[in-house]
Amino acid sequence: MSSTVVIAGGGPTGLMLAGELGLMGVRAVVVEERAEPATVSQGMGMHGRTLEVFRQRGLLDEAGVARLPVWPRTPFAMMWLDVASAGPEDQTYAFPQWRTEALLEARARELGAEIRRGARVAGLADHGDGVSVRIATAGGEESLEAAYVVGCDGEFSAVRSAAGIDFPAEGDTYYGMIGDVPLSDPEAAFSNGRFPGGMFAVLPLQPGAVRFMTVEFERERPPAGTPATGDELLDAVERITGERPDVTPGWVSRYGNHTRLATQYRKGRVFVAGDAAHVLFVSGTQGLNAGIQDAVNLGWKLAAAVQGWAPEGLLDTYHAERHPVGARLARHARAQMRLLHPFDCVGDVRELFGEFLRYPAVHRFLLEQSTDDVYAMPAGDDELLGRRLPDAADLLRDGQGLLVDSTAEPLDVAAWSDRLRLVTASATPARRVLVRPDGIVAYVGTDDEETRAAVRTWFGEPAVAGVSA
Repeated sequence: MSSTVVIAGGGPTGLMLAGELGLMGVRAVVVEERAEPATVSQGMGMHGRTLEVFRQRGLLDEAGVARLPVWPRTPFAMMWLDVASAGPEDQTYAFPQWRTEALLEARARELGAEIRRGARVAGLADHGDGVSVRIATAGGEESLEAAYVVGCDGEFSAVRSAAGIDFPAEGDTYYGMIGDVPLSDPEAAFSNGRFPGGMFAVLPLQPGAVRFMTVEFERERPPAGTPATGDELLDAVERITGERPDVTPGWVSRYGNHTRLATQYRKGRVFVAGDAAHVLFVSGTQGLNAGIQDAVNLGWKLAAAVQGWAPEGLLDTYHAERHPVGARLARHARAQMRLLHPFDCVGDVRELFGEFLRYPAVHRFLLEQSTDDVYAMPAGDDELLGRRLPDAADLLRDGQGLLVDSTAEPLDVAAWSDRLRLVTASATPARRVLVRPDGIVAYVGTDDEETRAAVRTWFGEPAVAGVSA
């Protein structure tokens, strides 16, 4: 079997996954259709919990995070949530997607990933013990053997289609445009908000420029591959507001469709992640952030399988853990659309929902719905289980798991030293906390045999010759 993992798509999800694999010594080949890196992008926001992952891998230190502007407010169906009481983990930070991609590509290359630009996955065949991948470039096609293939290639994923993974449409469809507009007068007034035909917003971008953003419900966007234009954006603004701004857009892009969720995140040796697994309504900046979390959850599990120490069923936990998150986010997206459209039918519901927003607990709940991922663990009810261990970022930079042991007799885990590190600590109450390579707490307890069983559940059988376990 080849030890290579092929990743279709060089956006944030694919590049994060390539870096995770490289950190753990597994070769990744990223196949990206764009010939050059992006220098502008639709995505502008990053959640605090995604920054936790970046700190965990040494991608951003505390000083770098401190310099990032914090969004002063976050929308839910164009009703503003109060973020004043939110912790840093539930804030949204201004961090453009193109900068995210540049950061992640540099790290992936540093860790040995191969980035093939101007290429795309044209087909694949899962043989059971490996996958043959057809890669198309301007010069023709070639075949590459891989241990696994991961589709991070977006809404119209060729990998998902080739694997036969269903991607059903749910809820209303919508069509949106984004465009960056040079503007000498930053105080220029535009009619923006909700309209019978959709939504229009003007967002600050940088000195001398703003971003126009439109949403039209139950309107199909042009076919894939049709170039987006400034006139297309201005036509949309005019349909929505009845006014055509006298501006000349620069960069423009389109987005939107139904909310979609893949029925399975794994099929044999083929996986999907990011927008290839879930397409969500634009509000709340969920797509990029969910994709990063997909990659971090999957990366160490694929590495374990390639390196031969993955316990039985480990790869299946990717779907078991991330698919419910995708389902929750899809429900969150559909709920927002139900509060926005049809325009003449949602007034009473919005008014009632506005009454709910008088309560700080409702704001907190809605913020956490976008960001707080908690995984079900096999046993136990400790509040740490299934969550990222707080204040452990510096301990996880090498990609190994941790056993944080504050008991009087720390457990010997030398037999797993190639994948698990013992960290002794002084804490009350005394206990053992098993942390997976992705930073998620998988076990909390004190019993020796229970701890060893948990280690085997997540880290497999020991591999160090001559060392007992």
